[in-house]
Amino acid sequence: MNKVSASAVEAVADIPDDASLAVGGFGLSGVPEILIRALYEQGATGLEVVSNNCGVDGRGLGVLLAAGRIARVTGSYVGENKEFARQYLSGELEVELVPQGTLAERLRAGGAGIPAFYTPAGVGTQVAKGGLPWRYAPDGSVAVASPPKETRDFHGRPHVLEHGITTDYALVRAWRGDHHGNLVFRRAAANFNPLAAMAGRIAIAEVEELLEPGELRADEIHVPGIFVQRMVRLSPDQAADKQIEKRTVRA
Repeated sequence: MNKVSASAVEAVADIPDDASLAVGGFGLSGVPEILIRALYEQGATGLEVVSNNCGVDGRGLGVLLAAGRIARVTGSYVGENKEFARQYLSGELEVELVPQGTLAERLRAGGAGIPAFYTPAGVGTQVAKGGLPWRYAPDGSVAVASPPKETRDFHGRPHVLEHGITTDYALVRAWRGDHHGNLVFRRAAANFNPLAAMAGRIAIAEVEELLEPGELRADEIHVPGIFVQRMVRLSPDQAADKQIEKRTVRA
């Protein structure tokens, strides 16, 4: 029952080329930076990533992206990563953009064993009709476009069918965890982390504070240990290294 790995390097050592990954974080909040950098050192390539966004230049998933290790991204936001935009528009990267709430529910559904669900989000748009550019050709034309999705009326309102997401691995960051893999997330850092942990067949968590079994109250656990296979304890310096994506202060 002791799921603690000796290091982040050990925890990600078996992630192969072409693996799919669900990665927690929103902007730079709650991003599993140490596991991502360990995976960068490990060298896996051709990765298919499911995450709200793909980090920023030089941080988070942006590290793997800049090294050309990511082949496909399923996410809901591109904004702050110029290299992401460059790779996508030049045809080097396949991107499936998903409404943010739908992405969260697809991860939750996958983790809960629900194969698909209907949602009104995206009805009447290219999300449902298809034709969103997933991959561009070098000449700027659309090489791969999203397919149309099944729609169905419920109580007189149209809904689109979306599929649950499961991945080979998940990388998440938690505030607290115990040796059994139970996790607690703090404030905004919760974001996509619990959902990613549920969706990954092998979930790996880096934790800022590692506790003994029984120290966490059952009613404060956000993700039970049954969803988590490996844990990495962060050093105080690693736990304190939290960047702010856009810092705004008064003059």
